[in-house]
Amino acid sequence: MIRQNIPLGRVMGIPIGLDYSWFLIFALITWSLAGSYYPTEFKNWPLLLYWFMGLVTAIMLFASVLLHELGHSAIALRYEIPVKSITLFIFGGVAHIGAEPPSAKAEFHVAIAGPLVSLALAIFFYLLQPVVAGVEPLLGLFKYLTYINFALVAFNLIPGYPLDGGRVFRAIVWGVTKNMRRATLIAANVGRIFGFLFIMVGVWQMFTGNFGNGLWIVFIGWFLDHAAAAQVHQTMFQSQLAGHTVSQAMSNHCAAIPDEMTLQQLVDDHIFGSAQRCFLVNHGTKTVGMMTLHRIKEVPRSDWATTRAAQVMLPLDQLKRTSPDTELWAALQQMDRDGVNQLPVIRDGHIIGMLSREDVITFLRTLQELGT
Repeated sequence: MIRQNIPLGRVMGIPIGLDYSWFLIFALITWSLAGSYYPTEFKNWPLLLYWFMGLVTAIMLFASVLLHELGHSAIALRYEIPVKSITLFIFGGVAHIGAEPPSAKAEFHVAIAGPLVSLALAIFFYLLQPVVAGVEPLLGLFKYLTYINFALVAFNLIPGYPLDGGRVFRAIVWGVTKNMRRATLIAANVGRIFGFLFIMVGVWQMFTGNFGNGLWIVFIGWFLDHAAAAQVHQTMFQSQLAGHTVSQAMSNHCAAIPDEMTLQQLVDDHIFGSAQRCFLVNHGTKTVGMMTLHRIKEVPRSDWATTRAAQVMLPLDQLKRTSPDTELWAALQQMDRDGVNQLPVIRDGHIIGMLSREDVITFLRTLQELGT
């Protein structure tokens, strides 16, 4: 399996990773700093020094972005909101928050924490400038970090979701209306408006001779519009599922196989020609685990004929599970948090069904066809 990002380690227990797109923006920023900013600000430096300071400054820029995201994450953890990871990518960084905040107050504090960290960094680097005024490389570094952190504050406080300012705006609307979904839709649509404005400004700049900056602004506008539109669709999806429970969407038929069955028999006799992607594993009449395609793929194909289901199944006591009375949206969020595509539905210690993402989509399609 190909990794989607490169792990760097953990901070506060949160995995930190680099998306592959990060290398492109890192190279562009280093090139821009070494070829434009430093030569313009400081004359007669050796060429190698320009490139060295460009590299160091780009690293410090992304360190500032990481601290910004850690600000969000620290407050989220304080409110017991899980943070799955932080990823640095082409647009800077993003903290992957694992659940919605419990209140408008929590949303406000989590959203504002990142800009406050960036503001503190900007003030810190500004105050350091007189101290290093006689050392040009450090002066250039601190001047740029002051500017870029102020810019991060200004850009992120634009009141359009999913930017921090949009989340602050959502928190305020949420607090006034007492309706998180309505607040999310309003903030996301405002985010789309700002995305369109960025695109229009970028196109105008492209046709007035500033093609490079204009193209970049268009790209940012497209990203804002795309992210805000995705949030609108998610909120509408959540609204359609509101009031519906797992028992209404789950599959009541769960195919079972004996624990002595080999993987080759399972694939040949049960998987090929059927839509089944997971199976209950029984020892006699008792369910002892579950088998999924993912578990099968972990075993080399050459060993399928000799490997029994009992050897690679996920034991029953280790299964992520849900109850039939759980709300569908909550069950989907649990799948996302746990990284699974299906959940056994258990009542009184017995598996009574299986809920998959496909089951939810099918249920949603049925709702739409019935016009409910």
